[in-house]
Amino acid sequence: MIHELRIYECVPGKLPALHRRFEMITLKIWQKHGIRQAGFWTTLIGESNQNLYYLLEWQDLAERERKWNAFVQDPEWQKARAETEKDGPIVAKVTNYILAPTPYSSVR
Repeated sequence: MIHELRIYECVPGKLPALHRRFEMITLKIWQKHGIRQAGFWTTLIGESNQNLYYLLEWQDLAERERKWNAFVQDPEWQKARAETEKDGPIVAKVTNYILAPTPYSSVR
């Protein structure tokens, strides 16, 4: 099992719009493609309260490649993303890391 940590740095003031997009659109499309989320977080104390952090769970890199590519190419996602960004981008920067558990990790 591997995890993908994705960090979305929002355009100032756009974090509520990103939350709405995940809640109302993205999670449903992920479900259709079998993408499993392990959690979402925002910053309570730290440098920026305009970031969204989340973890995705994958069996391996091949599963990640197959399912993520299907998601980003999904016409429903492409249409929804365009609609939610009609007044400008929501996310200024995306950073992602593919993480492997250590031998002593409680998450495997």
